[in-house]
Amino acid sequence: MEIGNKKVVSLTYELRENDATGELIQKVEKDSPFVYLFGIGGLLPKFENSLAGLKKGNVFNFSLTPEEAYGNFDENAIIALPKSVFVVDGNIEDGLLTLGNQITMEDNHGNPMDGIVLEITENEVKMDFNHPLAGLDLHFSGEILDVREATEEEMQHGHVHGAHGHHH
Repeated sequence: MEIGNKKVVSLTYELRENDATGELIQKVEKDSPFVYLFGIGGLLPKFENSLAGLKKGNVFNFSLTPEEAYGNFDENAIIALPKSVFVVDGNIEDGLLTLGNQITMEDNHGNPMDGIVLEITENEVKMDFNHPLAGLDLHFSGEILDVREATEEEMQHGHVHGAHGHHH
């Protein structure tokens, strides 16, 4: 069975920076594979396009540019916020403002945004709201472990149920 719309795909992969010999960013192995519902828009389009038509047992190797992945690094996404933004009930939660800490916040429209604490001064917190992989060329290599038809329930819910997928 080929990977395509309404299919559940199980796979392993290595994600590396730049090319097949680059620094390892993430590794997904057979004992805990990546399982997803193909074609619902939850993954990078070029990632899905690179897997379309593959079958169980096929191996893959492809790269994504920053534009095809998480965009270029944007200096404007580094923002200094007043410390008062982090005060809840008169206090700042212990450990919240720690260098390197990822904090989920909301933009002006209520959309969640993850930011990394870069610098803390007496009155401000400098945060980076770029995706952690922004500006990087990414290289994926791996193997398709299984391809099956999605159930009607999985299609209605928009995610995989069962082994290694979402459970209710």
